[in-house]
Amino acid sequence: MLSQRAADRTWGGTTLTDRKAARRLRLLEAGVDLLGAPEGPALSVRAVCRHAKLTERYFYESFPDRDELVLAVYEHVAAAARQALVDAVRSSPPDPPALARAAVTAFVELMVDDPRRGRVLLLAPLTDPALSSRGMALLPAFAALIREQLPEDESETDREMTAIGLVGALTHLFSAYLDGTLTVDRDQLVDHCVRLLTRA
Repeated sequence: MLSQRAADRTWGGTTLTDRKAARRLRLLEAGVDLLGAPEGPALSVRAVCRHAKLTERYFYESFPDRDELVLAVYEHVAAAARQALVDAVRSSPPDPPALARAAVTAFVELMVDDPRRGRVLLLAPLTDPALSSRGMALLPAFAALIREQLPEDESETDREMTAIGLVGALTHLFSAYLDGTLTVDRDQLVDHCVRLLTRA
């Protein structure tokens, strides 16, 4: 294991720690491209190294195996989605229609305008065994964001069920849009999702 001094030593203006972080990010972005490909996941250690233009040595510097990379790619996209939704809600006026539109627009910009990320988050858990439990694991976090915006005069149980139901409906809508079974334009998708949320 390298000493802290070796890790902090600069070469070409960057430290070893910085270079390792940059290589890891390149592998993650290559993973997003491959896991979110339109024809379905084609992610192997060799493929991701070729795509990132790195040798396998650098792959194993960051990840013990292919499945750990897949999980890291998923968490990378999921973290961006959560942050986009949190930022949208925080910056929106405290008005239900405005909140709903801000949240839906933020999600669409991240997941539909960049369909690779949408496919990683919503479709890859259905096809990649490494993610078989991750799609469901993410739903409570999204449900909590919705539940916090629901009317407080409803019971906690009703708010929880409404939030879970809305997340399920929105997940299926976005999944159908991404896999091509739902053929509507982007504005129709946004408007419909906003109506679902505001009616709640």
